[in-house]
Amino acid sequence: MKYIRFFNELGIGDVSIVGGKNASLGEMYQNLTTKGVNIPNGFATTSDAYWLLLKENNIKEKIHTILSDLDISDTNNLQKRGLEVRTLILNSHLPKALVDELIEAYKTLSNEYDSQNIDVAVRSSGTAEDLPDASFAGQQETFLNIDTPEALLKSVLRCFASLFTDRAISYRTSRGFSHFKVALSVGVQKMVRSDISSSGIMFTIDTESGSENLILINSIWGLGENVVSGRVNADEFFIFKPTLKNGINTILKRSLGSKKEKMLYAEDVRTLNIATTKEEQESFSINDNEVMELAKQALIIEEHYGRPMDIEWAKDGNDSKLYIVQARPETVMSKQNKSMTSEQYSLNAKGAKILTSGRAVGEKIGTGKVTVINNTSEFAHFNDGDILVADSTNPDWEPIMKKASAVITNRGSRTCHAAIVAREIGVPAVVGCANATEVLKDSQVVTVSCAEGDEGYVYEGELAYSVKIIDMSKLKPTKTKLFVNVGNPTEAFSFAKMPNDGVGLARMEFIMNNSIAAHPMALVDMEKGKSVKDEDKIRSFMTPYTDTKEFFIHKLSEGIGMIAAAFYPKPVIIRTSDFKSNEYRNMLGGLEYEAEEENPMIGFRGASRYYDESYREAFEWECAALKRVREEMGLTNIKIMIPFVRTPEEGKKVIEIMIKQGLIQGKDGLEIYAMCEIPANVILADKFLEVFDGYSIGSNDLTQLTLGVDRESAKIAHIFDERNEAVKRMLQMAIKACKERGKYIGICGQAPSDYPEITEFLVQNGIDSISLNPDSLFKMHQVVSEIENRR
Repeated sequence: MKYIRFFNELGIGDVSIVGGKNASLGEMYQNLTTKGVNIPNGFATTSDAYWLLLKENNIKEKIHTILSDLDISDTNNLQKRGLEVRTLILNSHLPKALVDELIEAYKTLSNEYDSQNIDVAVRSSGTAEDLPDASFAGQQETFLNIDTPEALLKSVLRCFASLFTDRAISYRTSRGFSHFKVALSVGVQKMVRSDISSSGIMFTIDTESGSENLILINSIWGLGENVVSGRVNADEFFIFKPTLKNGINTILKRSLGSKKEKMLYAEDVRTLNIATTKEEQESFSINDNEVMELAKQALIIEEHYGRPMDIEWAKDGNDSKLYIVQARPETVMSKQNKSMTSEQYSLNAKGAKILTSGRAVGEKIGTGKVTVINNTSEFAHFNDGDILVADSTNPDWEPIMKKASAVITNRGSRTCHAAIVAREIGVPAVVGCANATEVLKDSQVVTVSCAEGDEGYVYEGELAYSVKIIDMSKLKPTKTKLFVNVGNPTEAFSFAKMPNDGVGLARMEFIMNNSIAAHPMALVDMEKGKSVKDEDKIRSFMTPYTDTKEFFIHKLSEGIGMIAAAFYPKPVIIRTSDFKSNEYRNMLGGLEYEAEEENPMIGFRGASRYYDESYREAFEWECAALKRVREEMGLTNIKIMIPFVRTPEEGKKVIEIMIKQGLIQGKDGLEIYAMCEIPANVILADKFLEVFDGYSIGSNDLTQLTLGVDRESAKIAHIFDERNEAVKRMLQMAIKACKERGKYIGICGQAPSDYPEITEFLVQNGIDSISLNPDSLFKMHQVVSEIENRR
């Protein structure tokens, strides 16, 4: 055939003939189906077919005339010209030679799958589409559930017309591509029956941090158009590539999306959106085995292409197999990831009113006036620098998105259209807010912040913020290890981009707060069938889990795993929980388990809890989570630190429990440290270091207990000073004790982050590592470098 190529006749070198989408499908069909990647067969029209259409209908010059005085900044002008060109093409006829070949190819494909008229997906592929430096993805149309030769011919003509959608015209013009040097190929592929199953999209790079160690998978019920458009908030899964390559299936995180709709086939309108059931909304749309199968296929595809990839997949409800239906190079984060400079945004104002929140896209902050857009007819109201607020966006919206200083949507997840475009144009976006179009009003001034972790916030008013440009290429390694303190697992991969030697402190209680929220003993009692206070709220928070122990271990191991993976294979020191009794009381169900203490800072906390019968079972669950991360996830870079150990005997009791739970010192390199934060830890260092593999100094508590100052008391706050000579002597003694015994000694308290003179004192005394807050890392890196250069 002259104008048709089947996938087994195509390869990646045929982009100029069939576009990137179809060339990639052919490349994978020929090379990867034998390696475990499932590709439904199909065929594509060549660029010659498109040029033949223009020639036989004598419309090329007419199109040129229509677009001759186009102004893409004028949305009305753009919409008018685009409609004229599309109408011109739709009123044309397909050349007979092309019609005959399309019908013959459709019959051949149908026969391959033992069908008279097979269901197919008909997708557009620009001949310059998906090139590394010119991604035209999503600019043209797709038609699903096409099941007759007549419907196929109509869809092919509509695809040709879609080369001139408003968004495609704007995209090409803004990037300097001639409309007459880009042709269109139409891909026709066996339809996967994901309408009765699930589908989604995956990236072999983290779309937020740019980490190439992650695979991100989004999944929804029904056809995949809803996840691409952002109409539905999808389930989200993170898989860790380094351990996957070693044969360990490591799902770092699972997040349940609301998935309130699903797209199905419909006879008259081809596709139809219907509401999902409560059961569908509260359950994951794919299971862990399917997540890992998709991840393995993604890894094969990435390794074949040698670069991060953006992949669409679908699960067939008839045969339960997972299929890859598209794959293209990822073109945004993979470029940014090469940069050695970093922008750090921080909000200067605190306590401002939060109007709405959702999933943060990017790490920037933007301010401006709100413009709510409900449909494309309202585009003319949108001005440069406005903040776009919409229910969701699709490729038709790109001309106004390029004008926006920020984007806010009711729907969507981090791989939806709004998120992808926001990253590409470099503006902050908060997606999946649910109520943005209700609570935000036209001309209202707001601040959009994506600089506070996984959650994005929309604040009332124009708030002050700062931007720091960091040139990481100038930072040289130091002899003293510089670790970072990490509290929120969702920020770990962003922090890992900074020059660092690992994590000196990751607080278990922060992870509990972020992902569990309930008092651990309340969960223990619920597991035993006992009734507890706030049980309904706790179970609501647990969705989709029903088993309380598995919920606790699962969520805790995911949080720990995210931090450990972000810095892998560098050491990551996880401190077991150190809530005080007043903090435990504030958790769901906490009032039943915690007494009111006069001074919780020196009360029932740290190691003393772990062997006490009132908390022991919860600590055993913590141990189970740590063991899962090290053994099942394969993240053996984790070290464990025990807080507030008052006596060596306490340390022995805690380690005995850990051994029974399978956490054995020395096994797979496991080291167990103690926080050095009580004067007894310094005075009896020789005894404590017989039990533990080293110390990490907690300067806040050590200062408090050395000076006898309650650090929560405002009256004597002026006395609290880590630079006090008594505290410095404590630091010096602790370092010396560890050095003499060949044990690890680091510091993870606040002092080095606040005071360069403390950092200098620690380096001079030979401390192994200093763990800093991320915002202090660059400043203290210079301090340490200068000190070491003087020695």
